Amino acid sequence: MTAAEEKTSEAPANTAEAPIIEIKDLNKWYDDFHVLIDVNLTVNRGEKIVICGPSGSGKSTLIRCINRLEKHQKGDIVVMGHELTENTKDVSLIRREVGMVFQSFNLFPHLTILQNLTLAPIWIRKMSQRDAEKIAWKYLKRVNIAEHALKFPSQLSGGQQQRAAIARSLCMQPKIMLFDEPTSALDPEMVNEVLDVMVKLAEEGMTMLCVTHEMGFARRVADQVIFMDEGKIVESQSPEKFFSEPENERTRKFLKQIHAIS
Repeated sequence: MTAAEEKTSEAPANTAEAPIIEIKDLNKWYDDFHVLIDVNLTVNRGEKIVICGPSGSGKSTLIRCINRLEKHQKGDIVVMGHELTENTKDVSLIRREVGMVFQSFNLFPHLTILQNLTLAPIWIRKMSQRDAEKIAWKYLKRVNIAEHALKFPSQLSGGQQQRAAIARSLCMQPKIMLFDEPTSALDPEMVNEVLDVMVKLAEEGMTMLCVTHEMGFARRVADQVIFMDEGKIVESQSPEKFFSEPENERTRKFLKQIHAIS
């Protein structure tokens, strides 16, 4: 088996029925602020989850807990059969399989786009430079920025940089992709080019959790739309029911405010 083909052999096998992510009674505090309150969530392999809600509702904190960028104080998070605890070995295994795209692009400014994409596969997946570059070119073509591979981040538009950030995550060949408001820092005309890439990923069967206010995206790709408020999951529905028959008054108010329903 080559380094490029190597998978996480230590990760337990998942059956088709087993949830790829399971969160039970999750609680998190920042000092005295209770940011996540008794959150429960099950995500199946290939499922697309959109998480929305007002600022400060705990959306970003929730998905950051899934790859241990934030530590929870109470409850259980199991990702691909591994419980996230203080065990750094399990955390490292999960981070190899869970890609994340942030609001800011977080590209290294002194490296070309191609170098940004090959860095983690070489150092973490232990790929050869040749294998890493082969995969990088594959994903640069997929997100339609291959012609910018040898440029530096500052030479690209915001939308192009965010597509590069998505390609960088894909180069690690993750099983799960987390998106934390990936279009919020973009000019309006650049939003669609990033959403188009995310739609294609969804159509290819990638397991995705996306924090966003892009309700058109939610309608198009989500299997489940979750609304959070004050640290709690207030409502979880299919897109059809979420937008046409929201059960919670707080959800209805939110949707009216963002003009998603009349």
